Amino acid sequence: MEVNVNWLAVVLAALSTMVVGSVWYARPVFGNLWIKLAKVDMKKAEKASWAPLVITLLVTFVTSFVLAHVAVLSNSYFGNSFLQDTMATAVWVWAGFTAARFLTHDAFEFRPMGLTILNITHELVTFLVMGLIIGLLPPAL
Repeated sequence: MEVNVNWLAVVLAALSTMVVGSVWYARPVFGNLWIKLAKVDMKKAEKASWAPLVITLLVTFVTSFVLAHVAVLSNSYFGNSFLQDTMATAVWVWAGFTAARFLTHDAFEFRPMGLTILNITHELVTFLVMGLIIGLLPPAL
């Protein structure tokens, strides 16, 4: 079975994560709380600010491609609207891979639960926005 994805949707979904993250972690929103809970050294962070952004963009491109790919498979199996199957896929992928892994790693690293909740909620919003973009721009099937 060949799985076609809409590459424009993949790119837009990847870029959307930068927008969501910029708003979510802005100081007036949750940025100050994140800095406090994660114990981020802002002087150090400002010197290396480009590296995490490049890594994030590359990783989110892979994530949006995988989400688009799995959404096509999900839609071929369930047969609901592409948007509905993509949104459901986004939630399940977030819960099973992202949230579960954050909870596991943060528990072993003894990170504050508030930080874990802040980060996994950010990831949920990110996956929902990616799912919305991918779901609204289905591939030509």
